Amino acid sequence: MEITPKGLAALTGGTVEGDGDALLKGFAKIEEAKEGDLSFIANPKYAHYAASTKATALLVGKDFQPDSELKVTLIRVDDPYATLAHLLRIIEGMKPQPEGIEQPCFLAEGVEVPEAAYIGAFSYIGRNVKLGRNVKIYPQVYIGSEVVIGDDTVIRAGVKIYEGCKIGNRCIVHSGAVIGADGFGFAPKDGHYEKIPQTGIVIIEDDVEIGANTTVDRATFGATKVGKGTKLDNLIMVAHNVTIGENNVFASQTGIAGSTHIGNGNMVGGQCGFAGHITIGDFNEFGAQSGIPNNVGSGKRLIGYPAIDARQFAKNLVYIKRLDKFFSEQKNKK
Repeated sequence: MEITPKGLAALTGGTVEGDGDALLKGFAKIEEAKEGDLSFIANPKYAHYAASTKATALLVGKDFQPDSELKVTLIRVDDPYATLAHLLRIIEGMKPQPEGIEQPCFLAEGVEVPEAAYIGAFSYIGRNVKLGRNVKIYPQVYIGSEVVIGDDTVIRAGVKIYEGCKIGNRCIVHSGAVIGADGFGFAPKDGHYEKIPQTGIVIIEDDVEIGANTTVDRATFGATKVGKGTKLDNLIMVAHNVTIGENNVFASQTGIAGSTHIGNGNMVGGQCGFAGHITIGDFNEFGAQSGIPNNVGSGKRLIGYPAIDARQFAKNLVYIKRLDKFFSEQKNKK
């Protein structure tokens, strides 16, 4: 990458304060940046680095007010973080992309590989698999029979996609993820457990990203669904017959038990647990390590186990910290 702050401003709709003709060659964190780097300030906690950073230019918000005179060039934009993401996508898109079929790999009879697609070595593509345009399948991927994968989707090394599952356009599935393994279904009988066949599939809609070692189980019947634009972090468990709506984000180690329905636009912190057969509304925020045993409406901010309103949780925590002093006082009164 070689561009000037003036060029970046034109590209992003920003304005320049400082040397608009300086040369930018790369990106870096503000505290580690050197001459020629572009960095950013999206979180006020990092604002103090503006005076000491070695970066040549910084993306900042239009309302950013430095505490002192700065040597660094500022590029003011509406949303520094979103702008950075946009720039990184442009740079990533300029990298050469792999194409063709590496050997050895196995393609079942009748599988058509579209133009600009890539299939890495040691991959297995089962019968009647349908691949979209510009699909990238990295080495050691297993794709079972009847799977459908949409255009511009990237399947990273070592992913396993069981038979019949459907993945939309522009999805990314990271290494080690398993899509369509059997749901955890067993019926108790005479002191042991009999397996319930899991006959459904998994449907991943467009623009979904699935993190490394995340698992999405197939439905007992019907489909486990992950809605358009939803992002799943690494090490997440989505159980059978779960339905997740659009544009949700889930942080690592979250578990969603079977047949739970989650709406749109929810933000879920790490290590949250959702009980089975419950319904979660839209645009909720769940703090890390929350346990959600019951239905939740929309527009809530919850944390704790069982999850309660975040403000009430903070108040309760203050009371808990005072318990030792309270009981000591009660003992002294006796």
